[in-house]
Amino acid sequence: MSVRPIRPDDVPAVVGLVRELAEYERAAHEVLLTEEQLTAALFGESPKLFGHVAVAGAGAGAGAGAGAGDGAGDVVGMALWFLNFSTWRGTHGIYLEDLYVRPEHRGSGLGRELLRTLAETCVERGYSRLEWWVLDWNTPSIDFYKAAGAVPMDEWTVFRLTDGALASFAADRRA
Repeated sequence: MSVRPIRPDDVPAVVGLVRELAEYERAAHEVLLTEEQLTAALFGESPKLFGHVAVAGAGAGAGAGAGAGDGAGDVVGMALWFLNFSTWRGTHGIYLEDLYVRPEHRGSGLGRELLRTLAETCVERGYSRLEWWVLDWNTPSIDFYKAAGAVPMDEWTVFRLTDGALASFAADRRA
């Protein structure tokens, strides 16, 4: 088993994992992501999205440094992330959009290795934060994150504009 940066041939598997995650989070109906969109976001001219995959099976190698071989094996987990910036700290950070490992591979250390790989990236690049959201009811994930040393930011409330509300607000110019 190994963790390595995502490659173009991993995109179909990663889109499948995103759909599995959305199903687990009771929001499968909200997923609009296509393979073309993910490919463009990850591998376009100026990528703004980055990712790693967890690979199990033949040729997967051992450890985060593996993956230099043919990469044979099944993609069974993924982490998709992008950069944010802390004005208070004056440095970039990583925002983890999605972390998912298939249920049959949980407990194998792959989720921890995906998260650890992102923490290592932060340390190597001088980023000051690694952040993400987790659903309040997702106790297994909350316990996993707390065991890694993460602390919940309970004093903050997430706000979001989407769809019609986003378009309406964008068009609402007042003198």
